[in-house]
Amino acid sequence: MDSYDDTALALMKFGVGQPVPRKEDPTLLRGQGRYTDDINLSGQAYAVMVRSRIAHGLLKGIDTAAASTMPGVLAVLTSAELDAAGFGPLKCPMNIPQRDGSPMKTPPRPSLAKGKVRFVGEAVACVVAETALQAKDAVEAVELDIEELPAVTSPAEALASGAPQIHDGVPGNLALDFHYGDGEAVEKAFAEAAHVTRLEIVSNRIVVNPMEPRSAIGSYDPASQRWTLNVGCQGVIGLRGGLARDVLGVTPDKVRVLTGNVGGSFGMKSQVYPEYGPLLLASKQLGRPVKWTDERSESFLSDHHGRDHQRIAELALDKDGNFLAVRLTGTGNAGAYIYPPMPATTNAVKNIIDVYRTSAMEVNSKVVFTNTTPIGAYRGAGRPEGNYYMERLIDTAAREMGIDRAELRRRNHIGPTQMPYKAPSGMNYDSGEFTTVLDKALQAADWAGFDRRRQESAARNKLRGRGIGSYLEVTGPPAKEYGGIRFEADGTVTMLSGTLDYGQGHATPFAQVLSAKTGIPFERLRLLQGDSDQLKVGGGTGGSKSALVASQAFLEAGDILIEQGRQIAAHVLEASAVDIEFMHGRFTIAGTDRGIGIMELADKLRSGLTLPPDVPQSLDVSHISDNPPFSFPNGCHVAEVEIDRDTGTIEVVRYFMVNDFGTVINPMLTAGQAHGGVIQGIGQALMERTIYDGQGQPIAGSFMDYAMPRAADAPDFSIENHSVPCKTNLLGVKGCGEAGCAGALPSVMNAVVDALSEFGITHIDMPVTPEKVWRVLNGKA
Repeated sequence: MDSYDDTALALMKFGVGQPVPRKEDPTLLRGQGRYTDDINLSGQAYAVMVRSRIAHGLLKGIDTAAASTMPGVLAVLTSAELDAAGFGPLKCPMNIPQRDGSPMKTPPRPSLAKGKVRFVGEAVACVVAETALQAKDAVEAVELDIEELPAVTSPAEALASGAPQIHDGVPGNLALDFHYGDGEAVEKAFAEAAHVTRLEIVSNRIVVNPMEPRSAIGSYDPASQRWTLNVGCQGVIGLRGGLARDVLGVTPDKVRVLTGNVGGSFGMKSQVYPEYGPLLLASKQLGRPVKWTDERSESFLSDHHGRDHQRIAELALDKDGNFLAVRLTGTGNAGAYIYPPMPATTNAVKNIIDVYRTSAMEVNSKVVFTNTTPIGAYRGAGRPEGNYYMERLIDTAAREMGIDRAELRRRNHIGPTQMPYKAPSGMNYDSGEFTTVLDKALQAADWAGFDRRRQESAARNKLRGRGIGSYLEVTGPPAKEYGGIRFEADGTVTMLSGTLDYGQGHATPFAQVLSAKTGIPFERLRLLQGDSDQLKVGGGTGGSKSALVASQAFLEAGDILIEQGRQIAAHVLEASAVDIEFMHGRFTIAGTDRGIGIMELADKLRSGLTLPPDVPQSLDVSHISDNPPFSFPNGCHVAEVEIDRDTGTIEVVRYFMVNDFGTVINPMLTAGQAHGGVIQGIGQALMERTIYDGQGQPIAGSFMDYAMPRAADAPDFSIENHSVPCKTNLLGVKGCGEAGCAGALPSVMNAVVDALSEFGITHIDMPVTPEKVWRVLNGKA
């Protein structure tokens, strides 16, 4: 078998659509990953943060004298040192207009508290010492003089008359009064509706909890006057820009961000955090690197939290059950400082429509400051919630109107012949077969055989319920992305991408795409994402868009590589470039068997091949791609739960999902993403909850008192792909990273309500803990 046949077989094994194992797994499973805390730079010192133990108060003084004289202590930084060095505050990078068109209230956030503390866990000072233990001891010696003020932890409290003012210049603690939609058309639809379903519904606050806590190392080089931050993040280019612009006040070329392996993020590690500025300043002042690693209890306080929305969701229907309008009204808890509030605003708009024909919609949302840990993105960032609200409305409406819940969904599906479909959210759906996906999911779940399983559960003193969770989510917005290809001296080929892998497994699917396009052997391809000095642009990873944007960038870069190779091969083969054909990694003269493989051509270039000046001098490609539009992954999940009548304990006993992710690059990785998202959805639905007492103190601060889903809570999954390729990007991919949450929240919660319906329960809020269910079953709610 010749090399051409070998390449063809390799492409069959490693090409798009194949379940290729992740490249990084052998390294990670041997404990050879390199996370930020694994990095130790020569001469590094260690930092520990002094954090407020009071939720709201006037910061009248910080006494660092005792701490400064303790063994090993090198420096104690406060906001005064940061101000003197010209360091700026953190800023919200997005400003969503208010209802009246005025800008959102975005008070800056100091890296170290100044004048006031606004939540428990806010960083007030930074202690740097020779060892982490010395720094930790010295933190206890820093005395804070705080005049405690009343605290508010819920939007309702914060909006009430006479509530404590959290930020000057933000009257009534209202950061954003958001409105989207045609209010008059929606009001008319509700007035004329034959039936209106209304639910008060909560998306509970949760702690993000990635496996790897946040960690960072700040360094400064006086010779080049450049700052370097080693840090786990979701995109080095975006983080570099925020650090340079807002904190350091320098141009981006003066900052380098380095990211190695990242142990999870789910949206949480995407932005600049307050700890990074003090680390960088301390490194400059001390002339040595400064390292900081969070502890888990600190992470509960200082990492931003997720969700925390309170809604009134309403659905208007005609007498036949056709949807006329949907409306959301409510609040989103911003916490003490504001990050881009998409979950409560724009992402709610984009995702509430789901897979249904709905001619009118309206979203009214007040984003409110409270004395709690700030809220940021968490797996889906409003996408799962939007689908959750709609799917709960549909199940409730079906019960109220006496219509089968599956039939009500079919009756209102957007049909394939209606594509492209312009939704009232402003989104243009390009493809989808929503009824087919629903029917496949019901068939896989043996929907028709449920009564037998329910009777069997009843014989064991268990209540059994089933739930449908259809979803459609809108992926991250278009932006430029980098697709670089670099042939290395050792014979490997480096792919450069501005996305960033924090557990998804990018190296494998990206290599599958580029190998299939160019014929470069899969095993020769390496991925570089985590060095801002080697990237030109990069949107980072978030919004289920990485496969979409990276595949587009690498396919376009592959076209450029092939054209460059064609011209170089023409010179080597002594032929005209127009006569050179390319297939399966080999350039050949048309009509002959004379040719040269792409890797052989790269070897010749490394050996000093002399080329005419009008021929490309390298196979390397540095390409910036204009991202394609939004894509719309969708699917249907079906869950069955059992509830113990005596204890209220809930178990998810069956779980089926049919997903439309468009072209699936790697079904093994896609299934892993779906499984992880479902487990996180089950966690929010059944157990996770972050609550505060009346003084703003969080009740749960460790895994001893915060429930997280474990392996025993995971059902056996059945997963099927019904792929309808997206029509707006080169590969037809749609994204899969957040879909598990989007399907799990409504399917599990609809199943729980179904199980409890014989007790007259029509709605119950997340998390549905055993205590909550026990109270319902025993009339104690």
